[in-house]
Amino acid sequence: MHRRIIVQTNMDPLTDYSEVYQRLPLKVYLAYGMGHVLNDVCASMWFTYLLVFLHLVLDFTNAQAGALLLIGQVADALATPFVGYYSDQGDDFFICRYGKRKIWHLLGTICVILTFPFIFAPCVGCEDASKWSRMIYYSMFIVIFQFGWAAVQISHLSLIPEISPNEHDRTKLTAIRYAFTVLANVLVYVVTWAVLHLAGNDNNKINWTDAPKFQHIVWGVMSFGAVCSFLFHFLIKEHEQQNGYHDVRGTKVRTDLKELFTDVQVYQVAINYMCSRLFINLTQVFITLYLHEALDMVASSLAVVPLTMYLASLVTSFVVGQINRAAGRKITYTFGAMLGLAACIFIHFGKGKLYTDYLIYLVAALLGSASSIVLVSSLGVTTDLIGTRTNSGAFVYGIMSFTDKLSNGVVVEVIQGLHKDEKNTWFYRDILTYVCGASVILGVAAVMFVKRPLSVSESRRGLLIESDDTGDALN
Repeated sequence: MHRRIIVQTNMDPLTDYSEVYQRLPLKVYLAYGMGHVLNDVCASMWFTYLLVFLHLVLDFTNAQAGALLLIGQVADALATPFVGYYSDQGDDFFICRYGKRKIWHLLGTICVILTFPFIFAPCVGCEDASKWSRMIYYSMFIVIFQFGWAAVQISHLSLIPEISPNEHDRTKLTAIRYAFTVLANVLVYVVTWAVLHLAGNDNNKINWTDAPKFQHIVWGVMSFGAVCSFLFHFLIKEHEQQNGYHDVRGTKVRTDLKELFTDVQVYQVAINYMCSRLFINLTQVFITLYLHEALDMVASSLAVVPLTMYLASLVTSFVVGQINRAAGRKITYTFGAMLGLAACIFIHFGKGKLYTDYLIYLVAALLGSASSIVLVSSLGVTTDLIGTRTNSGAFVYGIMSFTDKLSNGVVVEVIQGLHKDEKNTWFYRDILTYVCGASVILGVAAVMFVKRPLSVSESRRGLLIESDDTGDALN
């Protein structure tokens, strides 16, 4: 397998260079995928069950529960560009012999392990305190947890362009990352169902007596995530991978902040990424509340229906790379968006016993497949934007994540603040229909305006990396 690099400058004629490019071994794919599992199980608990836990178990109001989620999203949003910038500058620190990406990953992992269990537990020593005092208590753990989560996410994402220059290898790394994300979510829902089933909660609704059960779930899934993080740090050697990707002059392309912020494509890709994450996260956040309030389904359904979503995501993640290769990112993203819109339409009109017994699982499968296709395609567009700018990769991911986290937190808080009438049982149905549907439509509009498959730095320098697999990265 060979890689051909074509370089054209203003002074020199077109010149061909050939060098051997070894495709990544399976061990690297698997080890890389494991590096985000701890974050994934925590994110699954955070987005699927945080509002349920805070409102139904700890008795916070909808607005207070939404405010705590917003605090976490704002903390995450502020942390991501900070982590991204200093991760990119990591060359100057002696400790980064361990790896300028991996050291942030390790720091974040420690923060997550030490704080997340306290978020899904009754207030230690302050059970009888006022709700505002308890909100301050939970806010402290949430802020530290979100900083750690952001450090792991950004450092892990920024390893993709470091590991390989090949467009399709990068898509595969993104796909394997998402496949492990899906497996982590499946684990969370299986463990949740098992805990509720063994506790005899199959036919009951969630209430304050379920607090210990959430602790069992959290410790169970986090133990698995911690083991995966250890294997990631043991198997991935950052410096060995970084040595494989340079331009023909032997140095990686750097990008200054002025160039980055004056590139219109950065904003287009950020809007696409933000809308994609809004669709995915809002469906995950509100599907359980929709099942609980609108459809009046029992506790076990709060695990089984999300599990169906992620099983469909898992199946789709195995083929989304091939779909991207055959159709390009734009067409693939649009196809995923159409599946998501179909699910939103089903939700709007769905009611009755036939729907709650059977068709709700079809809706869950459509949502899961759409989420897989939309996210992998959106991340692929982001890696295309980074191109050879690997020394700015973490900051670019930080910008994308900033828009994602801040918008998610604000939207969830606004939605929860608007839900003041407990008798309006169809509130979350309308949220899933209109807000999620609008998000994915806007995501399609944004990706359609992304015209160039190369980054600004590559365009200015005339650098084009080709592989044996041909095809436009975006069209």
